[in-house]
Amino acid sequence: MSTQPRSTFAEVAYTNGYEFTEGSGYTLPEYPFVIPPELAQGTIGRHEIVIVGGGITGLTLACGLAARGVRAVLLDEDNTVGVKGASSRGICYTQKSLEIFQRLGIYERIAAKGIEWSVGRTFAGHDEVFSFDLKAQGNFNLSQQPAFINIQQFYIEGYLVERIAELNAQHSAHQAPLEMRWQSRVTGFEQRDGVARLQVSTPQGEYALDATYVIDATGTHTPFHAWCGVTMDSKRGDDRWCIADVRFRNTPPTERHTWIEAPFNEDRAVWQHLMGDEVWRIDYQMAPNADPEFVSREDQVRERLRRQFGDEVDCDIVWVGPYAYRSQCLHQLRRGSVFFMGDTAKVVSPFGARGGNTGISDADNLAWKLAAVLRGRAPDQLLGSYEHERLQAAQDNVLVTNRTARFLRPATPQERLFRRAAISLAKRHAFGRLMINTGRMAVANTYTRSPACAPGAGTSVQNVVFQWADGSRGCLNDLLTWAGEDLVLLVFGPQSATALGRIRQLTAQTPLKAVQVLSPGERAQCLEHLRDPEGRLRVACQAAGQAWALVRPDSYLAATGADWASTLVHRLSRALALA
Repeated sequence: MSTQPRSTFAEVAYTNGYEFTEGSGYTLPEYPFVIPPELAQGTIGRHEIVIVGGGITGLTLACGLAARGVRAVLLDEDNTVGVKGASSRGICYTQKSLEIFQRLGIYERIAAKGIEWSVGRTFAGHDEVFSFDLKAQGNFNLSQQPAFINIQQFYIEGYLVERIAELNAQHSAHQAPLEMRWQSRVTGFEQRDGVARLQVSTPQGEYALDATYVIDATGTHTPFHAWCGVTMDSKRGDDRWCIADVRFRNTPPTERHTWIEAPFNEDRAVWQHLMGDEVWRIDYQMAPNADPEFVSREDQVRERLRRQFGDEVDCDIVWVGPYAYRSQCLHQLRRGSVFFMGDTAKVVSPFGARGGNTGISDADNLAWKLAAVLRGRAPDQLLGSYEHERLQAAQDNVLVTNRTARFLRPATPQERLFRRAAISLAKRHAFGRLMINTGRMAVANTYTRSPACAPGAGTSVQNVVFQWADGSRGCLNDLLTWAGEDLVLLVFGPQSATALGRIRQLTAQTPLKAVQVLSPGERAQCLEHLRDPEGRLRVACQAAGQAWALVRPDSYLAATGADWASTLVHRLSRALALA
């Protein structure tokens, strides 16, 4: 199917459709069911890639494959984005995710709809005990994209559907890379001899299809865990929360405010975020034994809002829903033909925006590797690095968010004592503020255990700005798009004739594109060159004193080096799993 209808979102018209919710909800686009060839012809189709789950993770992977012209099928049991009208799920998207979305072609839509922010303040009672401004932090200020944008998750999912339709439209109907199959529920699965067979149920009947690779992005209730026999670490807590998405007529400040002990919420925690459409997301921590249906009632929500904002508060309740959370992490992210990503790979508490953003990076990591393998540019072993890298990321994020959960809902006398001491110190001393933990904000994970990255590498290279050879403005994402599926070798400064010969030999024999990076006053020796007048690209690559840096299509640093000996060949081979 070559095209999909463009997503349309009602600006203020809302609907409701989530258990234990109040409010008028959100109106979401609906996509049509199209009879697939397998059902129409009574055959078993064969596909290289089948993505199961059309949430933010599955759609990011689908868009990344479509952008590379790699054919795939996406199956989703619903006919829309979001959660059946709910606005819950993620709202806070990190710089790394925004860089990925810029490369995929939807960043401008996100920036236009969402709310950029960098300042956060944390209170205990009426006292401010912690604050930050991410724009002032060096690890955020190199990129073209901001530190964070708040936007309802279903908007991003809708933009991804739009973008996939645009990419499909660049091909003939029979050559469109991405086939979206709505209202298609996977009801059965088996795999043998390197091939997976899926049974799919639709409004028009059932059919089967085979796949070389299956990507499970169906979320926390996936049946693939049982089908594949995966093992995991899982822990459920007793912390309870209730979301209120609210549009104020008298608007609170545009900063991210959190309360560890909110005097207007029985000394429990509260989060306050502005999203798109001038809607505020307010999360209230509830008592551990709170009844979800009761705390979600409109009269209870309005009473909490009145206590927080005063008797004169004037607002519309857009959506309300309670939630609890658990932490969960698989022991493996690949089982035969099946890859696990997003919430099928790990589940984290929502503190620090480490849920959906991790799934987006999962998808970005796997997309270029699948493309390289399917086009014969790298062996299947390259896909093994997905588990090495993204399992480490999942484990790190579970660890970080569990620490925050224990600070906000201490479970032992020792944890309660530590929290009281930390709050007391933070009110009086600057060093004590570092102990306040309402969520360590997500950043791009570093890969220290990856066989595809050299020691000291494995870091994300930010989307920095430079000048093309003609003086026009460019950024790292432009460079990666230009390189396609090849790795990019950044060659810093003037080089000897021997080094230039070595570079020409490598680019002729391997999936590699080389670009010379020049500082002011340096003469170009290569046809492909750019200028880095402020040295931002070298800084982003952590390449001070280095002759070269090897950057992957997902903008991760594979290696750096100070000379042109066999080290580069070895690092290139490892990055593509050729050695």
